[in-house]
Amino acid sequence: MTILFDVDGPSALERGLGAELAEDLAAAAFTLARRFAAGATMWCIAPSWEPHAQHIAVEFVHPVIMGKRALPAVALTGPELVDLVRVSVRPGDIVVAVSGAHDPDVRSVMRRGPAWGATTIWIGSGERPRAGMADHVLWLDDPDPRVPATGGFVLFYHLLWELTHVCFEHSGVLKPDPACTDDVCVTCSDEGRLGEVVTAATDGLATVRTARGLESVVTTLIDPLSAGELLLVHAGMAIGKVNEDT
Repeated sequence: MTILFDVDGPSALERGLGAELAEDLAAAAFTLARRFAAGATMWCIAPSWEPHAQHIAVEFVHPVIMGKRALPAVALTGPELVDLVRVSVRPGDIVVAVSGAHDPDVRSVMRRGPAWGATTIWIGSGERPRAGMADHVLWLDDPDPRVPATGGFVLFYHLLWELTHVCFEHSGVLKPDPACTDDVCVTCSDEGRLGEVVTAATDGLATVRTARGLESVVTTLIDPLSAGELLLVHAGMAIGKVNEDT
């Protein structure tokens, strides 16, 4: 693998990944290993730099080292990207995005990930996205617009691939957390879950997609609603609308 650097001065990578970024990479790889072990598919997007999405998918699908497993990964490209991810992703899947912090399609996908039950990983550089916009953020704080072409992002997903397979060598830590099976869970009783409206409200009810799947939700508190809107769901009731940028 060849990594090119800015000849005008040391890049962030030349100065070292840093302890915080290294921890972020390790945490993201551990999450990937757990999701793949549970049967997840990885969906890769990079609206402005589609070769990155294709490279990530190839990296994970192609077992370049003898004995390593091929992992299901698909690059999604082209127009109407949010709709394409929406119909592709299933609860438990992974969405990896490569973009700047202000790409509208990626922002929308990252924000909707919890409603789709997807784990989200955002790779980028320059100004960071707002905290909480993705489950894992792997970022180079370098404002140079040439960063996406210098090899830093490629290093990120090469390391993700390698660290994910390191995690597979310790299968005991990849078991899923025990699910709550109580009818009324004390831990979850005050939970407000993100949902995406599938069909608009009629007679005070709407079909809403959440991490649990499709749910029929009472919407009388916040009608009217339209398909694609985000809302908070609590105890089978929509309790508030959610702006994509909040």
